[in-house]
Amino acid sequence: MRRKFLEDLGLDKDTIDKIMDENGTDIETAKGELSAITTERDSLRTQIADRDKQIESLKASAGDNEKLKGQIAELQAQNKATQINSAVEMALVGAKAKNVKAVKALLEGLDKAEFGADGKIKGLDDQIAKLQGAEDTKFLFGDTSVITGGTPADPNDPKPKTMTKADFLKLSSKDQMTYIKDHPNWQTELQ
Repeated sequence: MRRKFLEDLGLDKDTIDKIMDENGTDIETAKGELSAITTERDSLRTQIADRDKQIESLKASAGDNEKLKGQIAELQAQNKATQINSAVEMALVGAKAKNVKAVKALLEGLDKAEFGADGKIKGLDDQIAKLQGAEDTKFLFGDTSVITGGTPADPNDPKPKTMTKADFLKLSSKDQMTYIKDHPNWQTELQ
């Protein structure tokens, strides 16, 4: 976000400073989350490579031994499950899932999932798109900013309450930006 954009909106310097500070904090938080996801991805890749080595080693020494063949099959299943888990989580992060674990629980057929020629899990993109478009699950994706501190409108109140300038200034900078975005005439609306 650029300071000039906020100045063009007619915001005062203190409000702009608060918004820029909050935006900087959000960016640093996102960088930390990305770093954690990257570290986890790299760790999973290392685990997969280690399991592949174990499988190949067991195959070489197995011969006709049924016990070793069973161990190989078990390691292959674990390896596939790790690969699928990693691919699903990366796809959900890419789809901007707010809570990967919650969205993952809504996906079907992961226990029978297979990779397509493109390296992606077959049907996963379609399932994610359905969840993103469904009224009861689309809130699980997208922008994670939420307006806090407000009181819900009373459905029995014939005239909704307007926000005062003082109330606006009490909001966090993130909530202020959301209000500005949702209210194009926000300067004239604030009383």
